[in-house]
Amino acid sequence: MEAAWMNDIPAAVRASQQRLRAEVPDLAGRFARLSEALNDEVSAIRSEMASGHAVPEIAYADIATGRVSPADTARILRRGCAVIRGVYDPAQIAEWNDEVVRYIDEVGYLLRMKDKAGLDKYFSALAAGRPQIFSLYWSKPQMQARQHPNLAATRAWLNRLWTFEKDGVRFFDPDRQFNYADRIRRREAGDATLGLSPHSDGGSVERWCEPTFRHLYRDVLQGDPFAFNPFDGEGRTQTREIPSPAVCSAFRTFQGWTALTRQGPGDGTLKLVPIARTMPWMLLRALQPDVPEGDLCGAQPGRALGASEQWHPELLAGLVSIPEVQPGDTVWWHSDIIHAVEDQHTGSGYSNVIYIGAAPWCDKNQRFAGRQAAAFLAGRSSPDFAPEDYELDFPGRATPADLSPLGLQQMGLTP
Repeated sequence: MEAAWMNDIPAAVRASQQRLRAEVPDLAGRFARLSEALNDEVSAIRSEMASGHAVPEIAYADIATGRVSPADTARILRRGCAVIRGVYDPAQIAEWNDEVVRYIDEVGYLLRMKDKAGLDKYFSALAAGRPQIFSLYWSKPQMQARQHPNLAATRAWLNRLWTFEKDGVRFFDPDRQFNYADRIRRREAGDATLGLSPHSDGGSVERWCEPTFRHLYRDVLQGDPFAFNPFDGEGRTQTREIPSPAVCSAFRTFQGWTALTRQGPGDGTLKLVPIARTMPWMLLRALQPDVPEGDLCGAQPGRALGASEQWHPELLAGLVSIPEVQPGDTVWWHSDIIHAVEDQHTGSGYSNVIYIGAAPWCDKNQRFAGRQAAAFLAGRSSPDFAPEDYELDFPGRATPADLSPLGLQQMGLTP
């Protein structure tokens, strides 16, 4: 059920911007303080890049044995992202990578995609050429990777970086995952079609207009903006997004992907602004007097929240490519983090990933799980994405018989 303000979004945007400009205490002063802190973080990122990398890196073996240091944990909380190495056996990854290629061919993806033109409003610009993102959700490698016990341990560790309980009220279960179904990236060398501009997923104008989002950012808008904790789970599972194939309607503590091939800077891969406390500055930037009335720095309903050189150059000065990763490594970034995809793949081999985030079990994800399980059983596209349904009549897709007891639970098919 949509909120009433969604019936006239332009009017709601204008009214929310006007109200917040009038109500936020010392708007100019708090934005100036946040801008100073942002510039300090960007300078720190540049220093870290000069001596190593700004994206923290830890080993899965340290998670499995409880040896992640407090310093590494603190750095992940500050940077809002991490590379976790060696989650999967590289030999298993190689098998999955080969099987994904066969699956794409057997589904007849390239032959059928022309009949689906225009359905995907987010990646529609790619429809004229060879796809690099494949709207496939139910291949056996994807399902096997999602239900792998090493990944379950990794995601539970990531979930526990969050505050998931206060005063006896639990916001989500950090140790039980929901397997949010996402797609496959198979980007070929030389590709220049897939670059995605900097953005944050999970809502755009809602962050200013929707009361459930404003509750998340109450410290930013009314209290001490430096008290805002991006890892506080309170209210995160109650947010209401504008329904759209370009907006995630589940709750993810971290977005993420698993590397099927070696890839690094220049290979058409991920870029991040590794600052966990990005959103306070973004929110107040749209309320500054140089932003036209009714314009939240270009935010568009039903899309990701963009960061542009026009409005956010100070923030984008911190945008960096991730470090080189190997098959079986995983990459994770907080759902508020600004991220992008390199415009060109200038490397020599395929840059392949399976998108798998961390989505803990909660009421919001349980409701989504019911819709997603129905799509899985029928072979339809995941309900958060365009209804292209490439796997609908394909007998080679995964079925419940291919799932482990853990996988069945993660899909909401068993208690």
